[in-house]
Amino acid sequence: MNAPLALCTVCARGGSKGAPGKNVRPLMGKPLLWHTLDHARAAGRFAAIAVSSDDPAILDAARAWGVDLAVRRPDWMATDAAAKPPAIRHCVETVEAGTGLRFDVMVDLDATAPLRQPGDVSAALDLLLEGGCDNVLSVAPARKSPYFNLVERGADGFGRLSKPLDPPVVRRQDAPACFDINGSVYVWTREAFFAGPAALTDRTRLYVMPESRSVDIDTETDWIIVEALMARAQAGEGGR
Repeated sequence: MNAPLALCTVCARGGSKGAPGKNVRPLMGKPLLWHTLDHARAAGRFAAIAVSSDDPAILDAARAWGVDLAVRRPDWMATDAAAKPPAIRHCVETVEAGTGLRFDVMVDLDATAPLRQPGDVSAALDLLLEGGCDNVLSVAPARKSPYFNLVERGADGFGRLSKPLDPPVVRRQDAPACFDINGSVYVWTREAFFAGPAALTDRTRLYVMPESRSVDIDTETDWIIVEALMARAQAGEGGR
């Protein structure tokens, strides 16, 4: 049996408020976008890699890297309120129309997650290919638990535990495992994607990544954290 034909999409719109120009800003010597494209290429699993953006500078950076297709995203798909799935679908359909290929699997990588590794991309894809699910979502262990130390304000104005158990959890280690969606890797079968590319359904499997590879750059503080972690990793590699 032939291996499923997989497409990698990277959706990177312009106009970031928290970290202006982040997708093309140099990080450790190359544009932030290139880190994710490098992960896709190093994974070695894709028939094509495409970048979707409304920003000409981002599309130029994608072409300079050597992306298979740089897709101009419609402006209405690139507003602050726009959802990501329509942009992914537009990218997939544009690539299929332009290449004549029909992809069996869609993998979307967030351009602002440069700490992931190519192995994370492959492992998430393999989890889907094992069968028994419609899609795979990357996550990281949650730092707060709704069963132990995550609270909300009730209609009466008083705070209470978000998900109390009976008997109550007295140690965080005894609470059910919870995860944060880290936004790094999304994988779908073709059927699930075109039925409606929801990130989380009743048939979603979770690919767990460590916190150290799960920082998503949304603010200048995130940028500083990621740059420090990458510099430390680079120094460690140089010292071996």
